[in-house]
Amino acid sequence: MGLSADDMKRLAAQAALEEVFGLAVIGVGSGTTADAFIDLLAEARPPLLEGVVPASEASRERLEAAGIRVLSLADVGGRLPVAVDGCDEADEHLRLTKGAGGSCTREKVVASASDRFVVIADESKLVKRLGGKPLPVEVLPMAEAYVAERLVRLGGKPARREGFVTDNGGVILDTAGLPLEYPETLERTLAAIPGVIGTGLFALRSADLGLFAAADGEVRRLERQR
Repeated sequence: MGLSADDMKRLAAQAALEEVFGLAVIGVGSGTTADAFIDLLAEARPPLLEGVVPASEASRERLEAAGIRVLSLADVGGRLPVAVDGCDEADEHLRLTKGAGGSCTREKVVASASDRFVVIADESKLVKRLGGKPLPVEVLPMAEAYVAERLVRLGGKPARREGFVTDNGGVILDTAGLPLEYPETLERTLAAIPGVIGTGLFALRSADLGLFAAADGEVRRLERQR
């Protein structure tokens, strides 16, 4: 019998911990896989670790509950040596879709501020082509109708995530059907729409290293080709 989904998340998180163990500062994303990484970080207590920059209020609270010092990007001069986060999908070029937890904008800031971005997931998240799940688009509330209309014009089918407000005060439009054949082009197009705060498409800042855990206990390493 193979490992459970939770076991695979923990296995990938353990592999990431080995990658960052000797660093003083780490960025961390949000979601269940990032939670697994935070929990392992709390157990390991790396002796050189000075603090962690979280990408969501939920991750901040988890770090504080574990007794790990929380830092801001301002505290570290706007740059991080590494960030660790999960994903919803990843392709062979380590372009990602993220945002099931609604923190895609802050996650992208932390990833973009990092010299090395490590994504961790179970093997089911590794896909041949992005777009199997609706893409989260974070929007200013007053711009929701306008952005939704623009998304429809791009071929999307936006649906508001009901009862949810982001840490930035935005709303999420989960959008199926967007053209993801050229992810970098789509990311630029979406970012240029007035009212869009951020998106869950990580193509312009893809991951540098992917650690994908399999049910047989193996962890596949996938390095981005430069």
